[in-house]
Amino acid sequence: MRLVQFRDEDGNASVAIVEDAKTLVPLRGVASIAGLAKAALADGTTLVAAARDHMGDVRIDYDAVANTNRLLPPITHSDPAHFLVTGTGLTHLGSASARANMHKADNKQADETDSMKMFRMGIEGGKPKAGEKGVQPEWFYKGDGSVVVAPGADIPSPSFALDGSEEPEIAAIYLIDDEGVPVRLGYAIGNEFSDHVMERQNYLYLAHSKLRACALGPELLLGDLPSHVEGTSRIYRDGKVIWEKQFVSGEDNMSHSLANLEYHHFKYDLFRRPGDVHAHYFGTATLSFADGITVQDGDEFEISSETFGRPIRNRLKVQDEQPVRVRVI
Repeated sequence: MRLVQFRDEDGNASVAIVEDAKTLVPLRGVASIAGLAKAALADGTTLVAAARDHMGDVRIDYDAVANTNRLLPPITHSDPAHFLVTGTGLTHLGSASARANMHKADNKQADETDSMKMFRMGIEGGKPKAGEKGVQPEWFYKGDGSVVVAPGADIPSPSFALDGSEEPEIAAIYLIDDEGVPVRLGYAIGNEFSDHVMERQNYLYLAHSKLRACALGPELLLGDLPSHVEGTSRIYRDGKVIWEKQFVSGEDNMSHSLANLEYHHFKYDLFRRPGDVHAHYFGTATLSFADGITVQDGDEFEISSETFGRPIRNRLKVQDEQPVRVRVI
C-alpha cells in the first residue's frame, strides 16, 4: 500500500490511498499520516489496517491533484522543529567511486582517502549478524521540517551556494512513540540535494554542503522495502533531458544493512523524543555532478522508481541574496 498527503479543493490537509496511477481514495477524517499512525498505535493495529478502516467511497483524479500543486510531502509535522531530516553517505556499492570522482585532486596521493576508508569499513562491518553491532556509517544533518519541499515545488538553492544538484535516494520515515521508541511508518523516494562544489573544496565542508533543501514523495510505501530497488534520475533543461542515469538501492545494493543504519541513528537519546518525526536518507551511488554536469537555475530534477509510484519532480530555483544580521541587545 502507498499513501499520499494532499490538500483537497478547499485547502484542507488530507490523506489518500493510491489505488492506481490515476486514482486516489481519500481517507475519512484523516488529516495527516502522522495522525493516522498515532491512532493506529493507540488501537494496537497497523498503519495499513488503519488506512483501510478509514477508506471512503469517493475516488479522485490523481493528475488533477498533482497538476494543481496540491500534493504534500509524505510526512509533515505541525511544528517543523520536531521534524528532523538526516542521512547517511557511502552506504551503497559504487558510492565510493562516485565520491572519488567528486574529490579528484590535481596531485595523485598514494594514501587511501578518508572516503575510501569509510566505504571499506562499511563493506567489512556494515551488515552485522543479528545481535551484533556493526560499524557506524557517515552521518549528516540536513535540517528540520522547514527544508522539505513538496512534490512539484521549487527546490531552493541559496545565493551563496556553489552548486545545488540532485541525489536520488530512499528515505525512511519514522514517528517516535510515547515510550520513545522509533516506529518506521514507511519509505519514500527523495532528492537529497547537496552542494557538491563546496564539499569538493574540502571534505570538512560536508556538513555545510548538506544544509540545503530536499524533496520527498509524493508516495509513502508502507511495509518492508524490497531488497532490490531500481530507478532513474533525470535532469531537464528547457524541456529536454540533458542527463539521465539508472540507480539502484535496497540492501542487495548497499554496504550497510538498514537495521545497522537505524541503530546508529537512533542510538542517540535526542533522536528518540516522543512525538517527533524523522526522515532519514539512506544514500546513493548516482550523481550527475560526478559525471561532470553543472546544473542551472530553472533545471528540473525527476527521480522515479516503480516501487514508489509517481515520480518526484522539482525545479531548481536560485534564491536572491539575503542579508544576514546579528543584533546585540
